[in-house]
Amino acid sequence: MDKAQGGIMEELKTIIADDVEINGSIKCTAGVKLGGKVNGDLTCAGDVFVEKTAAIKGNVSVNSIVVLGQVKGNITARDRIELKGAARVAGDIKAKRLVVEDGVSLAGKTEITPSESAAGEMALDMQAESPAAGTEDAVAGTDDASRLSAGHRPVADSRARASQLFARK
Repeated sequence: MDKAQGGIMEELKTIIADDVEINGSIKCTAGVKLGGKVNGDLTCAGDVFVEKTAAIKGNVSVNSIVVLGQVKGNITARDRIELKGAARVAGDIKAKRLVVEDGVSLAGKTEITPSESAAGEMALDMQAESPAAGTEDAVAGTDDASRLSAGHRPVADSRARASQLFARK
């Protein structure tokens, strides 16, 4: 496979042409280039390239995937998901990295976690920044609600707190 079709893709050993329709699940260890239709789950230890003509109705579990066609089902990638061109995905996606081009249709939840340690650090940061951690508001005896203009609600996220302070009248 050349870099123009995916760049991240390993050599794709299996090719399923656009005139092929498979009813049933596929399991493989090498990469797959899919041009046809699959009605069932696709589980691949390698990378998958889904061409414009391809359609998958089932869950997909791969190393990395580039989608130009249609997927109706959840996609889980150990590394990267790329949604390109006029790709259509109806399902949840989960990966370490995600690339979405303009024109893509995605209906579902996304979970992007670059690394497990980064997710853990993010959770620790959120706990350390909680209002109970001894902010100036607690010392001064005021709360966010008393400082906000009408129509604003207090937000627990510390990133929003700075903008709320500037919204005072």
